Amino acid sequence: MITINVDPIAFRIGPLAVHWYGLMYIVGIIIGLFVAWPYARSKGLRGDQLEKVVYWAVPAGLVGARLYYVLQQPLGEYLHNPGRIFAFWEGGMAFFGAIFAVAIVLFVAGWKMRFSVLKLLDAGAIFAVVGQFFGRIGNIINGDVIGYPTGLPWGFVYANPDSFAPRHDIAYQPAAVYEALINVILFGLLWWLRNKFRPGVLFFLYVVLYSLSQIIVFFWRDNVVLFAGLKQAQLTSIGVIIAAVLVFWLVAWWQSKHPSPEPEPASLEETPSSPGEETTPRDGA
Repeated sequence: MITINVDPIAFRIGPLAVHWYGLMYIVGIIIGLFVAWPYARSKGLRGDQLEKVVYWAVPAGLVGARLYYVLQQPLGEYLHNPGRIFAFWEGGMAFFGAIFAVAIVLFVAGWKMRFSVLKLLDAGAIFAVVGQFFGRIGNIINGDVIGYPTGLPWGFVYANPDSFAPRHDIAYQPAAVYEALINVILFGLLWWLRNKFRPGVLFFLYVVLYSLSQIIVFFWRDNVVLFAGLKQAQLTSIGVIIAAVLVFWLVAWWQSKHPSPEPEPASLEETPSSPGEETTPRDGA
């Protein structure tokens, strides 16, 4: 057995408690931007456009993930204490909510900027799979994403009394570790395929494969069974897969009827640089 004895609170500043979960989200956002930003630039999105997209997409993803989680819980406690609805640092984020919210933001942003929505969605998929990995590290520390009790040698015992595990003296399937490993595999696949298909394929592939992973992992997750032996996330995943395949087919059909020329990629000299991005003077000047 593996014992996890980490306080979910990393440190305190006066009355303010800084949680590991919140810190991991900040790290995930930063590293996700460092990875996805150059990819988006290579697809023709300018730096100033990216800044506007990030400004709206990141908060939308956080709010969407939290609200979707809250809606799946007994609402009494949240109605009695509304401040907890947006207590992101506590843990409790449903990633499908982030996908739905960010997809809407990217669609609106692409439409307003007259830029390919599908290219934005592809960049969003790369950002998401990187950021989510660090979110899973927060889940591992919190003990809020666990499986059924287990006797397997890699089972996790959450010994810290402030962890979110129901009990602190038995081992659970480390579901958050499974999810983190899936993120690593998905990132490797998406990164390898990032320039091999037409715009949109990367995003739809991510959505379908992530949904499939949820169907599998939730057989080990200790959640309530709702219908036909399946849990909420599994039922949602099935619906998302069906919707994603249908939308992908419609997009492919539309593109075949309305072919459009590819825009020229934006040059680095025309726009501000991204975090960690260097600009190169022309003609060696």
